Amino acid sequence: MSEQRMIELRSPREIAKMRTAGLVVWRAHQAAARLVQPGVTTAELNAAIRAELKACGAIPLFLGYPGPTPFPAESCISVNEELVHGIPGSRKLQAGDVVSVDIGASVGGWCGDAAVTHAVGEISSSAKRLLATTRQVLDLAIELLTTKQYWSEVAREMEAFVKGNGFAVVDSMVGHGIGRQMHEAPQVPNCYSKEWAKKEDFALRPGLVLAIEPMVNTSTPELVCLADDWTMVAADRKYTAHFEHTVALTKDGPVRLTAAPNPEEAANLPEWLANPDNWVIW
Repeated sequence: MSEQRMIELRSPREIAKMRTAGLVVWRAHQAAARLVQPGVTTAELNAAIRAELKACGAIPLFLGYPGPTPFPAESCISVNEELVHGIPGSRKLQAGDVVSVDIGASVGGWCGDAAVTHAVGEISSSAKRLLATTRQVLDLAIELLTTKQYWSEVAREMEAFVKGNGFAVVDSMVGHGIGRQMHEAPQVPNCYSKEWAKKEDFALRPGLVLAIEPMVNTSTPELVCLADDWTMVAADRKYTAHFEHTVALTKDGPVRLTAAPNPEEAANLPEWLANPDNWVIW
């Protein structure tokens, strides 16, 4: 088993700086989540995210990201069969939709990245199960960081959990290391591959910071890229879900850097975020 090279381990001081970026990402998610309802456009969600990142002095990591054409928005917003990299626009959310919001930001030279899939109004029981399974498998992966030695062991259990709930793990998209850049080594797959494990598996040790992001489809792992060169959709056009946290592995266990603030951090929140009862996610 050979470990990937170039994996950078972060000091407690560096992780603390990444927490600042993570809190800004969390705040931007709150701004978007407050608007998720039928009739709202995905462009309006992105505008709320843009405003919050600007207010926090953060650099949006997705805007201008290189591709066939530079990514044109501050966030990726993907609806229903759209799994990731959806471009915000004039599409209006409808009751029964699910919408994934993915936000990355840099603060003081350090990055945070997180994604959430929201229900729009009342959704079907199968869609509820899909969202619950995807969120639960993210929680499972984070918990397993304290009991497993290598990421391949975590990925194996993630895959088993998703399939055991009757859904499909997307095997063509992965999580990633994160630090001064949004995408750093290592790649962080959500399912087990003997070939990957042999060549690229990595040890779970303090200082490791990962963007863990399970992506789950209703029935097939296959994806298709739309004509905009960005949006990835399920090949069968059925619902998808995506949840993500930036997670630091410390000597005391895993820490969700993009999670809700602790009481000390919450004391510095603006008025619209001051009441934890109003927090929509995490």
